[in-house]
This record gives sequence, structure tokens and C-alpha cells, in this order.
Amino acid sequence: MEKKPSVVMVGLGYIGLPTAALIASRGLHVTGVDVHQHVVDTINKGQIHIVEPDLDGLVHHVVHKSFLKATLTPETADIYLIAVPTPFKDNYVPDVSYVLAAVSKITPTLEKGALVILESTSPVGTTRLIEKQIYKDRPELEGHIFIAYCPERVLPGNILYELKHNDRAIGGINKISTQKAIDFYKYFVVGTLHPTNAKTAEMVKLVENASRDNQIAFANELSIICDKAGINVWDMIALANKHPRVNILNPGTGVGGHCIAVDPWFIVSEFPEESGLIKKSRETNNYKTQWVLEKIKNKALGFKVENSRDAVIACMGLAFKPDIDDLRESPALLVAQSLKEASFTTLNVEPNLHESHAIEITDTANAIKSADIIVFLVSHSGFKSLELPEDKIILDFCGVLN
Repeated sequence: MEKKPSVVMVGLGYIGLPTAALIASRGLHVTGVDVHQHVVDTINKGQIHIVEPDLDGLVHHVVHKSFLKATLTPETADIYLIAVPTPFKDNYVPDVSYVLAAVSKITPTLEKGALVILESTSPVGTTRLIEKQIYKDRPELEGHIFIAYCPERVLPGNILYELKHNDRAIGGINKISTQKAIDFYKYFVVGTLHPTNAKTAEMVKLVENASRDNQIAFANELSIICDKAGINVWDMIALANKHPRVNILNPGTGVGGHCIAVDPWFIVSEFPEESGLIKKSRETNNYKTQWVLEKIKNKALGFKVENSRDAVIACMGLAFKPDIDDLRESPALLVAQSLKEASFTTLNVEPNLHESHAIEITDTANAIKSADIIVFLVSHSGFKSLELPEDKIILDFCGVLN
């Protein structure tokens, strides 16, 4: 019987934990590494610290079967995966310090024959940076380990299915590294595994998200135009999409999350002269959030003039997309926080969270009852069936009522 490789997963967040659990479900022993003690403790109890359908049951199963454990420090393994954040610094310059810190943590444990795979969305050339750092610290390993890049391409809310079924682009620092990585992913991915080189794989992920950002920017720009023209943008888009070769997305409050709202800047930062359209799409989507904020403020100020008191505003939805609890780079959260900072009276609703360090959360029923203005910022499924009092002012920026 073939001996299955041991695995270390560095980073147990929205991508790392589902990936680690899926790998463990295939009978591989996985050690998950995270910098937060509460994350480690929660997982070792067979519980989860994030919201993702079906993940709780899977983690409970693989932990209690002893295929998954969590620690603060890595141990020696056959395969190492890195899934840590890659935010940007001032002026939208990519910050790969978390990736390089993760590499520093695993480097002392590496042995000859090990395979290191970066899954974090990263600027072009990051995989080569990993190679240089490892060989600088452990020169005796040069030519004796394998390094590859394989980005995830999953949708929050459907991660476990997409991790298993989506195709993957896998690029190594050399052909044997690429093949070693492909052989590993065959343990838990049934989608097609496409071989390439590390630099191409890095660019593929950035381009996928920049493409989505561009499509959303078109929809968001249309929403602003239609508002000025007195046209229902959702009705208009639905009719335009009747054309067999047109597929316009629905507009929203902006663009959020750690991928689409961030990754295009990685291209713009490295290729500023050549990425005009990509940059403009980012600016358009950021502007849409500010446009939404101004529409709410104007409506609230109009209410105050008519009623001689401040309006109570219910901000419905804080996550960066429907039916998840993730607030990273969320335009809805930015709107709610900006209203509070501007001294507007707000009640903030996020049905997928009980509490948040970012902002105070109110339950849905109380917010609707107490609010004068109800603002839909995220089209959570549960919002679509709400019964709204006729005496409330409704602002719908995400198509809940359409």
C-alpha cells in the first residue's frame, strides 16, 4: 500500500482550514499551523472559528479521527502548504511579509525531498522569493527540495465543493516541482490539474480576479448612470441579458473580500503604465461605495429637514458578499462605519455574525422596527423574505427587492 505523505498547512483561515480538512478527509495526516492560540484550541476541539457550509462537520470528523490537528509551530512533513494573507501597504503596494514569515517558520523543519506549495494570492515572482529565502537560510537544500505555486479559486459559501471540483493551475520553479505538486493535488482534487510555470500561475490568479473586478465595475457604473436617468438598473440588466451574447453582472455596494478588491492592485503596482483599464475598474468600484454612502447621507439629511429629528438608519448586511460572515475589505462595513463616524444614528445588521470587533451588531427584527431608513447593502438570502413596514424609507443598493 502506498504511503501517503504528511502535510503541514500554514494558515488556518477561510482557505487554509477548509483545505486542511479536505486533505485530511482523504486519509492524509495534516498538521495545521496558526499564529492565534484560540484558533488552534478551537480546531483541536473539533470546532471551527469561521462560517462555511458543511465545514463544521468535516472538521469534527477529521479531528476526532486524528487526521487533523492544530499547533502554533510547524513540524517536519513531506509537504508544506502556505495559505496566509497577502494584503497591500500604502499606495496599494503588495505586502508579502506574511508569506515570507511563514516560510521562515517552516524552513528549519525542511528535509531533502520536501515539497513547498504557496497557495496565497501573490504578486508575480513571489514563488521565486520563497526559493531564494529558503536557500539563503538552508543552502544545503538547494536542488533537493521542490517548490510550486497553486492558487485556490473558490467561492466563499461553496468552498468545500469548489476545492475538490475546480480546475487548478499549478506552476513549479521547475518541471519536476510542477509534477510533484500535481501528484499531491490528485489526492483530493477531481478537477483538471493544468501544469505551467510558477510565474504564469501567479499571474493567472491575479488576472482571474481583475477580470471579475472589471465586470463588476461595468455593472456598478451602469447603476450610477441608471440612477441619474431614473431607470431600474436590475430590470434593465435583466432585459439586456436576454441577448444571447450579453451577460452583465448585478451591481452592488462596491467590491470587497480579500481577492477581487485586492488582487488587481498587485498587477497595477508592478505594471503601472500598462494596466490602465485594471486600475480604472478598481477606482470605479471604490467610487461606487462612496456614492452609496453619499446617497444614504442625503436621504438622512432630507429626513431630518422634514421631521425635525435625526433618522435612525438600519444598515442591512456587513459582509463583503451574500450569506457569509467575512468582513474583510467589505464595502458594506465601510459604509456603516463611515456613517457612524459622521455621527449618524445607525443599527447594523449582519445575520451571519453574533458580534464583531469591527462594529456593534443589532438583530434584524429590532433594526427594522426601530429604523426610519432601511438600507440594503448586502443581498443576504434571508433579507429577500423580510416583511417591511410601509412607513419606512427603503434604499436598496444590492437588488434585494428585485
